[in-house]
Amino acid sequence: MRAPEELLGFAHRFVPATEGSRETLLLLHGTGGNEDDLIPVGRLLAPNAALLSPRGKVLERGMPRFFRRLAEGVFDVPDLVARTHELAEFVRAAADHYDLDVAGITAVGFSNGANIAGSLLLLHPGLVRQAVLFRAMVPFEPEGAVALAGTRVFMGSGRHDPLIPPSGSERLAAILREAGAEVTLAWQPTGHSLTHEDVEEARRWLAAPVARP
Repeated sequence: MRAPEELLGFAHRFVPATEGSRETLLLLHGTGGNEDDLIPVGRLLAPNAALLSPRGKVLERGMPRFFRRLAEGVFDVPDLVARTHELAEFVRAAADHYDLDVAGITAVGFSNGANIAGSLLLLHPGLVRQAVLFRAMVPFEPEGAVALAGTRVFMGSGRHDPLIPPSGSERLAAILREAGAEVTLAWQPTGHSLTHEDVEEARRWLAAPVARP
């Protein structure tokens, strides 16, 4: 029998949910990370949720990433688009393989992982209806209309991030809002690194009751 990563296309870790939870966190690591990096963060964000954590397939000087870049902050957009479609296929296959409720999947990404999560929202609207994006920037400017009504997004950004100016975070929030998403942009007085305050604020956001029309 083939291993799950051979069936689903990505080396990954899967941690089943507990106490009957149908929630799943799709954990997407940053440059140089792997499928283990965000498992502790996922446990803090949603203790009972299933955790699905793939490893990026692109290597940059030996460091795993989810898509290629041409320089710091300059993305290889065709590769990003292709890799985003590939990630969407993985999410659908994993949901079927592990009997996950697709409606209960929340994407949680840091840096490179947050950028491909943003791309996933824009290229596959409705596949993931909730996302936590830590230190995300605009993956690309959409050419056409995107329908994200009913999608919630938490963005954790650093006021002193040397890689992403505040205007970059604000532009991504604007793109998502223009598409109809409900966006919370939370600032920390820090740089690019993920902090305890980021995780705690995102945890509270995830735990808050969602108002439905």
